Order: sequence, then C-alpha cells, then structure tokens
Amino acid sequence: MSEARVRGLVLGAALGDAAGVVQGRWPAEGPLRIGVSTQLAAFTIEGAIRASVRLNHKGICHAPSVVWHAYCRWAFLQGIEPERISERWTRGSGGRWPSGWLARVPALRERRGSAPATVAALTGLTRGTPTKPVTGSRGAHALTRSLTLGLLYLLSGPSTCGAAIRETAALTHGAPDAQDAAFSAAGVVSHCLAENAPFRTWTASRPGDDHPIDALVRSLPMPHSASPDTVLDLLKAPDAVPDHGQLAWIAPDATACSALLGALLTVSRFPGRDTVDAALRFAAGAPDGHSVASTAGALLGAAHGVDALPVELLSRLELAWVLDTLARDLLQQYVDSPGGGEYVPARDPNWWDRYPGG
Repeated sequence: MSEARVRGLVLGAALGDAAGVVQGRWPAEGPLRIGVSTQLAAFTIEGAIRASVRLNHKGICHAPSVVWHAYCRWAFLQGIEPERISERWTRGSGGRWPSGWLARVPALRERRGSAPATVAALTGLTRGTPTKPVTGSRGAHALTRSLTLGLLYLLSGPSTCGAAIRETAALTHGAPDAQDAAFSAAGVVSHCLAENAPFRTWTASRPGDDHPIDALVRSLPMPHSASPDTVLDLLKAPDAVPDHGQLAWIAPDATACSALLGALLTVSRFPGRDTVDAALRFAAGAPDGHSVASTAGALLGAAHGVDALPVELLSRLELAWVLDTLARDLLQQYVDSPGGGEYVPARDPNWWDRYPGG
C-alpha cells in the first residue's frame, strides 16, 4: 500500500462521480463538477482524521459520532437547518463553528445533487444506529461516501474497524444490506490497496476457489433474485466484452448493493491501468451511473494508483486539490500522527487547528 494508491482511491472515486454527472460524456473543456457523494466523502475523510486525532489526545473516541459531526458541518454549509444545527453544536461552548479548514472551502457550500436519506437524518438531528435506525434507506450514499474507510480496514483489520464502518453507514441508512455493502466495499478497497493485479487474480480464479471477493458477492442481496452463482459467472466470464445490458441487469437501481456489484462488473471488464477512462464512461451508463462509476473509480484508483487516472480529466476535476490533500492527510494521520497525542508532542503545530479533535 502506497500514498499513490490512497490518492488514487480518493481521486478515482471523485472522478467516477464526475463521470456520472455527465453520464460518461466528458465535455471538451471546462471544469468537471463532482456530485453530492464526493462532498460527503470529503467530510467522511475529515471525520475519520479528526476521530483519530481525538483518540490520540483524549484516549477515547467513538469514531462514527465524530463522522456524524462532520456530516452536520456539511449540512450547515448546505443551508440545511443551519440555525438548529449550529445551536446544537455551539451550545455552551465558545470558538468558531464550523471548525477546521474543510468548512472554509467555498465549493462545499454549493448544491451538487440530492441525498435524501442523509438530509432526513440530519434534519432530525438524530443519528441512526444499526439497532435504532432513523431511516430505512438502502441507498448508495451509505457506500460511496465511505469508500476511503477501506484504508482503515487495511491498516486495522475488519475485526477492529468493521463495526465502525457499519455504524457510519447506519448514521443515515438503516437498511442492513446497505450497511453490509458499505463494509464489503471497504474490504474490496483494502484488497485493491494491498494486492498486485487484484482484478485479474479474482477473475482468473476458478469455480470453487475460495477467493475473498467470491465470498463477498455471496453475502450480498442478488439482483432480480438471481443466484449468487449466476452473478459470479457473469462477473468472471472469460473474455467477456463490456455490455450495458449486463450492467443494467446487475446494477438496476440506486442501492448500495447495486453500486458495488456494478463496480465489480466494470473492473472485471476493464481491469487495466490504461483503461480507466473507458471504465468510468462504461460505469456511468448504469441506471445510477453516479454511484457505480464512483465505486469503480475508487477501486481502479486504489489498485493502480493516482498516476493511472487520466491527467487531462484529473486536471479539470473540481475539488481535486482539496481531495488530494485529504487523501495525503488521512494516510499521514493513521501511520504517522503528525498532531501528536496526550504524551507525544506534535510534529506539525497546525495539525490540531486543521483537524480539531475536541
């Protein structure tokens, strides 16, 4: 796992989201706008960093609660119940709110699509849990905003961070299959960050082989009540050509499970580092192209690194610098802790101001 792969993970997801915005038809010039899932992903990353900072300095932290606070900052910037949300987080405390550098990025104040389940939970000012859901949503945002948590899955293992990943999805999406898909996607991302040629080794495996992604697919609800073997046969078909009819069949809607299965089909048809552009354009043709292309972009970026993403597109991507900074800072925080801790001085004296963990 390298910094280039972590950067590829974050920027690949955003580039896929941008492909979904234009339905895979890149404009000849001008900026490439991201969607709401990328905005939420940025705050998920910031929340994960701040949770780690808090743990280092306070010795205790419930990471999903810190991510919930991050989503509240996004809602405030978006003008969603700003007075009520601000009052909730400033009551009895001084200082500037929203805090942290991310809240000062102007583009995060602009509407970039709808996120109904997330907005419903935030409007109610009540975070959901796996046992006390606040919505019944199965929507893809539970997965797409949390793809970068695959890095934590890799560094800490599923037994350590699995519950936190599911709880982060459950903050706003109460359906168990959405939470399971978010956790499974983190596992696939972890595999992509750690392995060489992860897609080729999976698609080349034979029926009956105990490959981790086979078990993952079998754990998800299948489209159209198909059997897992039918879906696996489609995903692993030798020498198969990209087929939008197959993509629409395997990813028929805007659920988290469709986002993951559609992305797996995409990377099985476009596994190479030289076909990322074609992969994103193909994925964007799904019924919910935003979520499928964003997930596929994350997997391809994690597998091949940021240098595999087309420069002519990445250079036009909205928030590219912001997202690249978040990717680097996420990795730094979890492997090097620049902000120090309760008994360790900070190497970067500005880290706490950037990512306050209080």
